Amino acid sequence: MRKYIFILFTLSFTVATYAQSEARFQKIDSLLSYLTANDKFMGSVSIRVKDKVVFDGAYGYANVATNTKADTETKYKIGSITKMFTSAIIFQLIEDKKLKMDTKLSEFFPDIKNAENITIKNLLNHTSGIFNYTNDESFLAYMEAAQTREAMAKRIADFGSSFTTNEKADYSNSNYILLGYIIEDVTKKTYKDVVAQRIVKKLKLKNTYYYGKINPNKNEAYSYDFNGNTWEQRGEWHESVAFAAGALQSTPNDLTQFIRALFEGDIIKESSLEEMKKMDFGYGKGIFIFPFGERRFYGHTGGIEGFSSTLGYYPKDELSVAMTINGENYDSNQILIGILSIYYKIPYAFPNLKTATVDPEILKSYEGTYASPTIPLKITIQYNGSQLTAQATGQGAFPLNPLSNTEFNFDPAGIVITFRENGFVIKQGGTTNNFTKE
Repeated sequence: MRKYIFILFTLSFTVATYAQSEARFQKIDSLLSYLTANDKFMGSVSIRVKDKVVFDGAYGYANVATNTKADTETKYKIGSITKMFTSAIIFQLIEDKKLKMDTKLSEFFPDIKNAENITIKNLLNHTSGIFNYTNDESFLAYMEAAQTREAMAKRIADFGSSFTTNEKADYSNSNYILLGYIIEDVTKKTYKDVVAQRIVKKLKLKNTYYYGKINPNKNEAYSYDFNGNTWEQRGEWHESVAFAAGALQSTPNDLTQFIRALFEGDIIKESSLEEMKKMDFGYGKGIFIFPFGERRFYGHTGGIEGFSSTLGYYPKDELSVAMTINGENYDSNQILIGILSIYYKIPYAFPNLKTATVDPEILKSYEGTYASPTIPLKITIQYNGSQLTAQATGQGAFPLNPLSNTEFNFDPAGIVITFRENGFVIKQGGTTNNFTKE
């Protein structure tokens, strides 16, 4: 499950409901409809204030092949937001005196390196040092196939340690796979059943459960990548591979209900929540702090297949927000920043999604490595068969959207590149720099 840092095709169908007819909710709907109409977004968003849903909207398609439109009951895989459920259950078991924060991993998995020094707390806050199994190249070979507990546990044990326990924190899905197995050992029930009994039924969540093969007849969404022209369906991870680290699916409405209940003491005690919220090296125990201006949201993000999701709660305003995406062609952080900016009535301009059609030969002519006398980084421009991408030294590549034959932008970062003979001018944040092709 991917880890996200929250900084905070055709005209597609939209379903949105919101409290009264407040202009800010209409503007949020307009933003999401605008992104959807420009093939930048497919998914759902829910905003809850206290126990009242004030915005609940669905955009795009649950199934592109059959033109099945998403609605507010469409289920999306939520990836690592699953970890919040897993952590809450661990705290319930601690409250039931069936586990302790300092219970050793060696009681359950003695074959894992340093298991005698790794505690439940270390697994919860990613300070265990256990290697993240999804980072290994072999992961791609088995992610779609059923895995036994024995195979997964052996795989994790064979990886060894990435660092000494408590030395630092580093995000590892392996920690939560192991926590899921521990939950099963302690309760003598499957993780799937424990989540259903201890959280879903308790809160009367209607659309949250352990996923299996996607069933469109149950209003479960497929996930997609945009190839420059159409949405392409992604392959599916087997649920046993994601397990307690990422194998739940839900709706934004259910997710906002869940996190509201978590902070209201309906799932774990206040003392447990306070422990869950304590940060070590930037990590809580199944929870993160997400900044949005001076506000601090608690929650988690998730990514699996082509799905991405965000869940956050701002205690001061008793505000819950959840966004689930099954078609992402724009920075999800920027989408959420737009939603929250509009909600809090902060000045916000819709992104520039203008696109021009440029001959592939012209795009190919811009390929190369460019350098500037004023910036130490070099920028590599490549054509991937559908669009140009730019990549600065040591950074990830980002797509360039054509505004004309010579002008391109990457709106999420406010970047505009204008090509000229043997070079380009790049503008960002009020600065201008000239680059020359090497």
